[in-house]
Amino acid sequence: MKTKLSFALLFLALMAVLPAQSQRRAKGVVSQAVEKPVVVNNVIFMIGDGMGLAQAHALQLATGEMPAMFKAPVIGLISTDSYTHKITDSGAGGTALATGYKTRNGMIGMGPDSTAVPSLLDIFARDGRRTGVAVTCDVTHATPADFVAKNISRKNEQEIAADFVKSPVDVVIGGGLYNFTRRKDGRNLVSEMKDNGFAFFESLPKSGKGFNKLLVLTDTAHPAPAAKRTNYTLAEATRVAIEALDSRNDKGFFLMVEGSQIDWAGHNNDSTYLINEMIDFDKAVGVAVAFAEKNPGTLVVVTADHETGGLTLIHGQNKRNKGVKFHFSSDDHSGVIVPVYAFGAGASQFSGVYDNTDIFKKILKVAALDPK
Repeated sequence: MKTKLSFALLFLALMAVLPAQSQRRAKGVVSQAVEKPVVVNNVIFMIGDGMGLAQAHALQLATGEMPAMFKAPVIGLISTDSYTHKITDSGAGGTALATGYKTRNGMIGMGPDSTAVPSLLDIFARDGRRTGVAVTCDVTHATPADFVAKNISRKNEQEIAADFVKSPVDVVIGGGLYNFTRRKDGRNLVSEMKDNGFAFFESLPKSGKGFNKLLVLTDTAHPAPAAKRTNYTLAEATRVAIEALDSRNDKGFFLMVEGSQIDWAGHNNDSTYLINEMIDFDKAVGVAVAFAEKNPGTLVVVTADHETGGLTLIHGQNKRNKGVKFHFSSDDHSGVIVPVYAFGAGASQFSGVYDNTDIFKKILKVAALDPK
């Protein structure tokens, strides 16, 4: 009798509690349904050229600290093959990221049929948002060129430099002065860009605030490696670029930042060079994420165009605090998938495993922009 009474009381208690729980769940569902959509005004797109998963993890092992990029709340993976090759070059790899089109190795900002296609930079500018690139290479090199220029070959750097004059880009930071001033056609593109309203510097200004258009070409060709570069760090370039873009437009901006020489360290099979470039790049990621944290509506996406060097971290001198042995299986690019780290507004869209061309689509989706 007592047992039956106990079950009856328990049943009545559950019947009293369940409706309240159902109501709470229903309210939760309703509140989620009416939640305001994410508004992305600013996008900072960061590319570690040649940075695979091993390069990213090597940074953590070498420094003993959690990289800024590893603090991302959302992580994904992308494939990197090009239209013509299972293993891409930076021209095709960067074009896929910049335009959403797979193309032939060596092409810049074009589809495989040699038709010029709009990049994220073009589309954001068309919407009235400010745009920029900040890199640690010649600004006419493959990856920055993919966002600014259109050319049949990445080797045509003087032609690519001329595209900067007619591009809607507002901020340009990197090397490559001679492609703008020592030209076969006799043009002085720096003078032409100054006539178009650009403030020109051969060293990085202390602040980017107040500049409507900013051109910084710090070196005649490529800047020095991070360990030897004294005129700027990528973190400083990122800060100045953000200041310039953010201080002159309330609508938003698009900035592409590249850690260019991670790739070159992989080609050289040089682990010391690699770690220094990864440190330089990750500090720039920290600057971008800090801005996003203070400015709602900012998305930061960190990824790579491909992996370089076939890096693995193998058994050897691997006692704790003694480092690990780096092993490069190649002096060229590999075809392995590369990571995506996303922070801020719209970051949830970047989880999963997908193609490199999908990053372009995802960025436009969260920024509410039409690719056409």
